[in-house]
Amino acid sequence: MDHYIDLRLRPDPEFPVPQLLNALAAKLHRALVALKAEDIGVSFPQHNAKGAGLGNTLRLHGSRPRLQQLMQANWLSGMADHVQPADVLPVPAGAKHRVVRRVQVHSNAERIRRRQIKRHGWTEQEARERVPDRVEQRLDLPWLTLRSQSSGQNFRLFIEHLPSQADPVPGSFNAYGLSNTATIPWF
Repeated sequence: MDHYIDLRLRPDPEFPVPQLLNALAAKLHRALVALKAEDIGVSFPQHNAKGAGLGNTLRLHGSRPRLQQLMQANWLSGMADHVQPADVLPVPAGAKHRVVRRVQVHSNAERIRRRQIKRHGWTEQEARERVPDRVEQRLDLPWLTLRSQSSGQNFRLFIEHLPSQADPVPGSFNAYGLSNTATIPWF
């Protein structure tokens, strides 16, 4: 992870920044899947850790050849009016490192109950007894709203930037550019 690209969203009176960032992340996801890329990570340098948003910049991290390959894949088509991509640049010397990961929780007791009824054949009463309302958890993290390609349902992809650390940790990234263990440079 010695290079990066900043993709900055341009202001648009018709589309709010979060909506544009959701569209950009969805396009990136499809591009990473198509490239089978496990060596490209993402971060959001302007994120607010307490759920108020991810900012207007998506930063891609990787090697220079891999980032160039991604950008040559024309995955930004349709977003040209909304995104200002920077050049592939080397990571500044002395950069810290941090994990940027997806966080998932059980956020809706009714949905959990429906799933258990379907999977285990429970009655509605059994599900209500076994899955109390207190299982619901709420997150105060920023998120992207994406659409599942398999189910067609919208879902929130909660993103957490863990504290910075001095040393990098190698590893692979998922199809959203996130990892539970691998770090990206932070500057």
